[in-house]
Amino acid sequence: MTSSPRIPWRKSLLVRLLLTSMAIAVVSVGATAWLAVETTTRAIQEERGQVLSDDTDILRQLSGYAATHADWDGVRTSVRTLSRTMDRRIALTTETGHTIADSAAPGTALPTRASATVDPLNTDTYTEPGAQLAGIDPRTVGPYLLPPAERAGVKSLAMKRLACIRRYGSGGSSRLIPSGRTVVTLNGGDAALPLECADGLLNTPTRTEQKALDELGALMDSCPDREQGQKKVRMFGAGTELIPGNTLTSDSGNPVMGYSRTQSCIDSSRRKQLAPYVAPRATLYLGSLGQQPAGFDLSSANKAKIVGVSGLVLAVTVAMTAFVAIRLVRPLRALTAAAQQPPQRHARVAVTTKDEIGYLAAAFNDLTARREQLEAQRKAMVSDIAHELRTPLTNIRGWLEVTRDGLLEPDPDLIASLHDEALLLQHIIDDLQDLAAADAGTLRLHLEPVRADELVAQAVTAHRTRAEASGFRLLIRTDPGLWLNADPVRMRQALGNLVSNALRHTPEDGTVTVTARQTGDLAVLTVEDTGSGIAAEDLPHVFERFWRAEKSRSRRTGGSGLGLSIVRQFVEAHKGTVTVDSEPGKGCVFTISLPRAQHADRRTP
Repeated sequence: MTSSPRIPWRKSLLVRLLLTSMAIAVVSVGATAWLAVETTTRAIQEERGQVLSDDTDILRQLSGYAATHADWDGVRTSVRTLSRTMDRRIALTTETGHTIADSAAPGTALPTRASATVDPLNTDTYTEPGAQLAGIDPRTVGPYLLPPAERAGVKSLAMKRLACIRRYGSGGSSRLIPSGRTVVTLNGGDAALPLECADGLLNTPTRTEQKALDELGALMDSCPDREQGQKKVRMFGAGTELIPGNTLTSDSGNPVMGYSRTQSCIDSSRRKQLAPYVAPRATLYLGSLGQQPAGFDLSSANKAKIVGVSGLVLAVTVAMTAFVAIRLVRPLRALTAAAQQPPQRHARVAVTTKDEIGYLAAAFNDLTARREQLEAQRKAMVSDIAHELRTPLTNIRGWLEVTRDGLLEPDPDLIASLHDEALLLQHIIDDLQDLAAADAGTLRLHLEPVRADELVAQAVTAHRTRAEASGFRLLIRTDPGLWLNADPVRMRQALGNLVSNALRHTPEDGTVTVTARQTGDLAVLTVEDTGSGIAAEDLPHVFERFWRAEKSRSRRTGGSGLGLSIVRQFVEAHKGTVTVDSEPGKGCVFTISLPRAQHADRRTP
């Protein structure tokens, strides 16, 4: 047994894992400390109102005030309330710099840079919270604001439609838009409104909305670039909450596509219509209250705590890594020791885990089992080859020695017998050479289109004399015009081996049938006999070398045991398959499937 090599400590897997874990721990502790400082600083900044979400919320609320008030009178109370809630300084000025409202003491200088512009006619901070979209704020309703009576009427119609939708199996919901109108939305963006519920009443403008729409139409008439043929704009609601939408109709009543100039006219007209109802554009300044310093300083006690925790984390990391590394290295060492065992021992290792190391150990054991099986097959093959070669050589030697000693005259029968033994010996050697070439990948094939009926006829003709002499019936059935792409010599040998095997195992007066047929893109050759058949447990072994179903059979009655192995090698070299089906007492069927030739040789009719 070879002793395990001594590995330098610098190259030891255990040492490398420990060093790696220590490096990771140091980096992680440092990164965690830095992140803690940064996070704490940011938390303090957030408490002082220096985050974008707070600023956006302030802008959203002030934009809502501007959208629902015609001026900024009374906004000071809202500004002070927001300042206390957000812990931020809030200042509003006109575009010319005049102060509208400021949460700071009078005379306090404004922040150096403005934060945003409050303009509900051009900036939408309502539709998508946290974002500033281009367009009119939906809360800017102006003359579209419904009085209480109309609100109640529209809500009643909306509830009736929603009940109808639900009664006919659809889902929906209602919501209130800033103008006071209740709208119904179907579940699913592309869901269709049931015809029974499409009464048209809900989407009919109220008196207030129709009056506002008429005003909008009059404003649109003054647009210099309005497209010709536009009669009216079918929309109602307020802001961007339009139902059913910005739908333009021509004088004929048909929808108009590609109305970019008219859409611009709509937008500009709506801004003119809504301008008297919103506060003038203002500039928003946001800043910190007082002069609180950002960040924080670490005291000696806090520094000691950080150092202590970092050291503890490092120690725990090293301990856990050492534990894991030892468990990881132990099975690897067991694998190394097993691999260094003498080959004839076929050593295996215990599989104790179901992780990657366990799978590696299982694979090592499988490899060892396959190597042991291959070794047993190699020994059996050498023994079989020696046995197969010894028999004809013994016969040849015995007859030659008897003739040399003068005990027997070298008559023609003796010469013929010695010649048969030599031919048998040559046949075994040729079979072994073919198998060796196939195993080494040096088997040469000369592929060409071959007529299936000619191939079958040639293979059968070679055995017809033997079949007639023994009383066998040898039948042929082939599809006309079937061609296959194959090496004719090798395929005649493979098909001949199957016919010879069938004749050998078929009793007198039996039948061997050779067929060739087309199945899709394949040429299928079958050899069927009426012999004794093969047991189900023996079928997986019929193509193994030197395998015989009856171990007691002699070489003369059972063959060399190489014929079917050669058949499989030749067929697989042709990119085909060979299978066997059998039922004991009823014979066997060997099936060869090969690629069919795409272009037939037209020289042969």
